[in-house]
Amino acid sequence: MFKPAAAAAAFAASLALAAPAHAGSPEGKLQVKVMATGVLPDGKITRVQTNAIGAPATSDSEASNSVVPTLAVEYFVSPNFSIETICCVTPHDVTGKGGLAGAKLVDNAIILPATVTLKYHFDLGGVKPYVGAGPAHFFIFSEGVGADAAALGATRVDLSNRFGLALQAGMDVPLNDRGLGFSLDAKRYFVDTTASFYAGNTLALRTDHSLDPWVVSGGLSYRF
Repeated sequence: MFKPAAAAAAFAASLALAAPAHAGSPEGKLQVKVMATGVLPDGKITRVQTNAIGAPATSDSEASNSVVPTLAVEYFVSPNFSIETICCVTPHDVTGKGGLAGAKLVDNAIILPATVTLKYHFDLGGVKPYVGAGPAHFFIFSEGVGADAAALGATRVDLSNRFGLALQAGMDVPLNDRGLGFSLDAKRYFVDTTASFYAGNTLALRTDHSLDPWVVSGGLSYRF
């Protein structure tokens, strides 16, 4: 799964190295990052709204982890403050725990975590740590009914889109004086979703879930 991210990082590096020396700068207004990202969600049930199928009271769930390439674009309003947004989609499955242990509930739900953060950068000489925070909106699509949910009669599942909050910390390390660098980044999202399972047009099960993923990234940056 790291191959797409490695190819994207190599491409970004080639762009940075091929650019004229004056184009890139450690003090430029724009910074682009190409990174490999691990997405580590929770997925536990926080509330059961509807349980027409009689799922056990001990039922719970968890979402699978994912590793994907990501692109971040950042604009520096001043040397210390910047605004950043990211672009990525992450696939996840949902399986049961507790009374539903091992059950395949949701297949290949794709999450687009639209995020904008305001960041403050500390200048420690070469290394520049930062912290940030901002709003996020999770768009979830392409979710399919897992095999075990289908065996119970579910024909369709919907995971709701939700707003939330992202907290962020990381560091940028310059690799040369032409804007090329290495970045490490960690975000913690606070976002929920509601899972609705239908048998035909009848609502069979509706549960609220805590997603709250950790999102950890590392890769190359280019500032210009």
